[in-house]
Amino acid sequence: MKSRMALCTIAFALVALTVAMAADATGKWTAAVPGRGGQTQDTTFNLKAAGDKLTGTMTGMGGAEVAIADGKVSGDDISFSVSMKMGDNDVKFLYKGTVKGDEIAFKRQREGAERVAEFTAKRAK
Repeated sequence: MKSRMALCTIAFALVALTVAMAADATGKWTAAVPGRGGQTQDTTFNLKAAGDKLTGTMTGMGGAEVAIADGKVSGDDISFSVSMKMGDNDVKFLYKGTVKGDEIAFKRQREGAERVAEFTAKRAK
């Protein structure tokens, strides 16, 4: 019984340490996101991490604020999707990022496309 209790205590401590060591994605982040023809779009991400869940919004493309969906946090890695209307088409973008201090190294891919765009978001001061 004592060994079981000790094992549970150790497991709890390891989980707590892992959560404590994860980078914090919560905050306002800005980035120049690559678009068509090599042009960039200034984009703002307002993110809130709570455990393994990520919520928030993205502002860009004409200043429209769009809610992120399917947000996940795993250690320093985050992922989410954003759906928007472009012309007559509904488009979904998939974002994956790694938080390192005051930067997030992102990869963005349009659902169903092969091309991946890479960019870095910086924490707004």
